[in-house]
Amino acid sequence: MKAFNHNIILASKSPRRSELLEKSGFEFQIRTLEVEENYPESMNVYDVPEFLARKKAIESKSLIQDHQILIAADTVVIFEEKIFGKPSSKDHAYNMLSALSAKKHTVVTGVCILSNEKQLSFSDTSYVYLSHLSEQEIQYYVDTYKPFDKAGSYAIQEWIGLCKIEKIEGSYSNIMGLPMQKVYSALATF
Repeated sequence: MKAFNHNIILASKSPRRSELLEKSGFEFQIRTLEVEENYPESMNVYDVPEFLARKKAIESKSLIQDHQILIAADTVVIFEEKIFGKPSSKDHAYNMLSALSAKKHTVVTGVCILSNEKQLSFSDTSYVYLSHLSEQEIQYYVDTYKPFDKAGSYAIQEWIGLCKIEKIEGSYSNIMGLPMQKVYSALATF
């Protein structure tokens, strides 16, 4: 089934977001600008993804024309009230995964959908229960999958997601980077 006849622009280089839209039946083009992912230090960590998605969408508005819809998103991993973003090095990735090992953490994705006429933003929250990761397993994952473009240093569709996640609460696609049920609903009424 082909989803909606929208002329969609995805403002993201994420192969996971592209895959989710494609598998959901959407036709779209990718157009991106470099947008600095900064936010006020005093902001509640759970509000950051939606704030960044809005920022990316607004700064990328020049990429769309009339009758086009732009989708921008941002995903963060939150643990102990701190944002675990993309790791800056192997050691950083290793430390993040060590902290998340055998614990529950939160994944929040913010989404902003806009056209030249209107704008809609929202976020979705999922909870991930990770089983124990040994030093050897973390080293294997970081060396093999090089998770340097992934919030929290892992991707749910890779080895950690398949072998080390005990359970999730919430949307699987949200953890991948785009809460498709909410996106689909929003586009249906947009």
